[in-house]
Order: sequence, then C-alpha cells, then structure tokens
Amino acid sequence: MNLHQFRFVQEAVRRNLNLTEAAKALHTSQPGVSKAIIELEDELGIEIFARHGKRIKRVTEPGLQVLKSIEVILREVNNLKRIGEQYAAQDSGTLSIATTHTQARYVLPGPVAKLRQAYPKVAISLHQGSPDQVAKMLMEEVAEIGMATESLTNYPDLVTLPCYEWQHVLVFPHDHPLVNRDRITLEDLAQVPLITYHPSFTGRTRIDQAFALRHLRPNIVLEAIDSDVIKTYVKLGMGVGIVAEMAMQGDNATPDLVARPGAQLFGHNLARVAFKRGSYLRQFVLRFAELLSDRLSRELIMKAMSGTPDDYEL
Repeated sequence: MNLHQFRFVQEAVRRNLNLTEAAKALHTSQPGVSKAIIELEDELGIEIFARHGKRIKRVTEPGLQVLKSIEVILREVNNLKRIGEQYAAQDSGTLSIATTHTQARYVLPGPVAKLRQAYPKVAISLHQGSPDQVAKMLMEEVAEIGMATESLTNYPDLVTLPCYEWQHVLVFPHDHPLVNRDRITLEDLAQVPLITYHPSFTGRTRIDQAFALRHLRPNIVLEAIDSDVIKTYVKLGMGVGIVAEMAMQGDNATPDLVARPGAQLFGHNLARVAFKRGSYLRQFVLRFAELLSDRLSRELIMKAMSGTPDDYEL
C-alpha cells in the first residue's frame, strides 16, 4: 500500500464517489484511480466501497474505518512536511487563511500587514467563502487558519477559539424617520424595508432569531455578503441596513449614512479562529493568531490543540 492509494480513496469520498472528478482533482486518470483503489482493497482483504457493476455506490462499514486511518496518516504526512518547512526555512513560506468577506475586508488587513512586517518572506494566500466553506477548507487543508462568526463550532474536526465580540449596527440615510427615534424596536424595523446579509453570513442567524422570538417577520428586500454593497443600497434609499459594526468604524465609516448600535436588538456575536484538529502549526501561523486578538497566545492555542474544550474556554 502507498500514499497515492490513500489519497485516491480520500479524494473519491470528497468528490461524492465520482472517480472521474477525483482523477481530475489529482491530475491523473480515472482508470488509474480505480485500479489503485482495487489494489488497496485486495491488499487489505476488504471492500472499501460497495459497487453496482463498475459504479461506486457507497462506503462500506470497514471502509469507514479505513477512511479514519487514512485521514490520520495523510494528516501526519502533511505535518511532517510542515515540520520540514519550519526548520528548513523558519521565516518563509505561505500562510493560507480561510475567512469570510467581512473578516477579510474589515478585520484582517491590520494583522496581515503586521505579520508581513515580522515575516517579510512569508506570502499570504487569502481564501474567502461562507463559514461552512471556511470549515471545509480547513478540514481539507487548503488553509491552516480560519476565521468566521457562524458554524465553525459545529465541526468536531476543528479546534476553535473565541477571538473577539462584535455587534450589528443599524444604518440609515440622514433623513430617515427612525434616525432621531430615542429607542428603535424590532417592531419599528419590521415596518420598514431592510437590507442585510445573506442567511449564512456575518451573524444573520442572530438577526433572524431576534425577529422570530418576537413573532415578527422582517421585510428583507435585499441580501448580500458584502457590507459595502449593503451600504450602497441604503444610500439609494431602498431600506434600513443591518451590518457588522466594523463596516462603519474608523476609515470604513460612510459620511452619507448614520449608524446606530444594534446590540440591544440582536445581541453580541462572537468571531472565532479555527484550526484543523491534530495539525502542526508553524511559528508564523501561531504569530498571526496572536495578532488577531490579545485573548490568544501560542501557549493557549497549543493547549487547545492537544486538549478538550474545557481547556481553552476564555
């Protein structure tokens, strides 16, 4: 048995048992993938996949156990590569970050710039997606560190740590009737058009829950993943915006718009960083995590990577 066979099996599962797609992803031929998998099954004396004719239909019960072992083996192979890279060139390499648009646009520029100052030979590869896509990129080792608000804690293969709290803000044109209201309620917002994030992004779940608890149905006329897009349509008078506070702070503030805090309506959100459980973290990965929040230290991260949830609750 060899690592190629293990990778073929793992990629076949990732590609929903489509060997043609697995072969494309691994830059090889479909017959070669099929042959290698059969040879591994013959060597192990079990069927990893159940077949109907030549088509793979499902993973067998012993196949599930094989997959778990393959995951450990390939993870440790990648760890060995990183250890080699770490000590062969301790101050260079590529840091791959998976995150959402809001984090990439409003939170990460400062830490990325500081990391580049500390490690000028380190290149940054930034991958943007939904929180679920961030989790997938971490588990498939496309990225070494991930950052998002939703979903990351739902994956047992990830170690997640609290990074910082934030709230939503309401965004109005200066002449909107609600701007001068002393206290804005969910009932007020349910009566006006709203513009906010797509359901899987930037704390949208908390917004929906707040309205649902009051048995209200918000009139959301436009959804987007980009805070700047939301602000653009608010300026056009299409509705009241609900965005992350980072999008209206400092240099990101928009003079044409007024922001009002929304924590009393929607509560606070918690952004988290995440790593694949069991992975080896290079020194500049740990340093980048420290730059994201003064709550994080490499000692805390390493304790989390080797411990249980009770070890690293902040």
